Amino acid sequence: MSAVDTAAAASAASAASAVPAPELTERERELLSRVPDGLYIGGRWEAGTRDPIEVSDPATGRVIKRIANAAPEDGIRALDAAVEAAEAWAATPPRTRAEILRRAFDLLQERRDDFALLMTLEMGKPLAEANGEVTYGGEFLRWFSEEAVRISGRYGQNPEGTGTMVVSQRPVGPCFLITPWNFPLAMATRKIAPALAAGCTVVVKPAELTPLTTLFFAQLLTDAGVPAGVVNVVQTSTAGALSEPIIADPRLRKLSFTGSTPVGRRLLAQAGQNVLRTSMELGGNAPFVVFEDADLEKAAEGAMLAKFRNIGQACTAANRFIVHESIAEEFAARVTERVQALQVGRGTDDGVTIGPLIDERAVASMGELIADASSRGARVLTGGSAPEGDGYFFEPTVITDVKPGSDILNEEIFGPVLAISTFATEDEAVATANSTEYGLVGYVFTRDLARGQRMIDRIDTGMMGLNTGLVSNAAAPFGGVKQSGLGREGGLEGIHEYLSPKYTLIPAS
Repeated sequence: MSAVDTAAAASAASAASAVPAPELTERERELLSRVPDGLYIGGRWEAGTRDPIEVSDPATGRVIKRIANAAPEDGIRALDAAVEAAEAWAATPPRTRAEILRRAFDLLQERRDDFALLMTLEMGKPLAEANGEVTYGGEFLRWFSEEAVRISGRYGQNPEGTGTMVVSQRPVGPCFLITPWNFPLAMATRKIAPALAAGCTVVVKPAELTPLTTLFFAQLLTDAGVPAGVVNVVQTSTAGALSEPIIADPRLRKLSFTGSTPVGRRLLAQAGQNVLRTSMELGGNAPFVVFEDADLEKAAEGAMLAKFRNIGQACTAANRFIVHESIAEEFAARVTERVQALQVGRGTDDGVTIGPLIDERAVASMGELIADASSRGARVLTGGSAPEGDGYFFEPTVITDVKPGSDILNEEIFGPVLAISTFATEDEAVATANSTEYGLVGYVFTRDLARGQRMIDRIDTGMMGLNTGLVSNAAAPFGGVKQSGLGREGGLEGIHEYLSPKYTLIPAS
């Protein structure tokens, strides 16, 4: 695999303990040396002109690699490259685009151990979960390689009989894709794959905290045969300064963003100036409703998946556990037993199930949310604090008797804290679940099929897990309602976010 020469990796990596963090292993240093450290513009790796970005291992807080830092003018040059490549890529046969994406899928499977370890190093998730993300992220490459050859239109006589209607699909044009730090591979593949399948070129801005996986993936795409200029990557420490002129450029035709709702609102306002097509996957405040007739064993297992996957740092993470008052104590006891069995540490260590949070601010936020809830009468059943030692760790926590008005019920937690409140009636459960500006995903546990159907209809979210704590799938449309965003990623719907229908009338002779 080709890559750019890099500076020697710095020290880093260990679990949260009082002992000094060990040095990087030889395997980790070798992998980091193969990760490009430049900007990827027009098929070339380029050095930046600004002070480099320092990427840290959140398990130790130590720098593991320094990489190029894009200035606003670099972003425009990346857009220049995407614009220059747009016509040729749009004219590339769908089968050719499909085969390139399929090669990318195959290469990802060959290199899965590298990608999993790299995500663990820069983001912190346990290796088992990082391997799961490689599987999930790869499915977008495979799915959209199959969808590329199924883009279709319509042909038929108009109702008046005065002509023939032809509806064709065209790529929207150059796209700007902004990805988050928490799923550095899957969020890149979920955006890049449908864009390329549809015939669009892209400029990708990965998160400053976890850019290495995207750079490594850009190299993989090159190895798979993606032409120069079709994919460009510009990581930066000044996201707003780089993004604003790209979004303001009239040559850009599409903006896709995954991140917080406040940032999404600002980007939507900017995108409105040029009437850009937009896809926004924003914040969540997912309800997890457990009815009195639920299978409590299944509900407890679902809670562990919905809450502690990715260390709780997922927009789909269950945020508010809304449990019927008759079973709340037993449910809390079951999840507490499971939470106490979780092992905290560096994601590369054997047996670790909970890695570090992304940074110090995330750790502080957990403490503040728990302190607020406790001051209002909530009880901490297990966890509740940050352990001593290196890294940004927080104990897996269960807190119950959470009162209305607590910050933990209104803010996206984004950490390993499970907060339980209670309800008495179905209508109360629905009202509580819907009492948020967000509407990304909801989870419901009940044995009553009729009630389950009612919840599908009544709970106001873009996605739902009925008796399951995991809903994401490349073949399904991912996205929310209300302040959780607009547009969909994945599924049949995903490729249409990058296509524009064109209607042509051919008069009858």
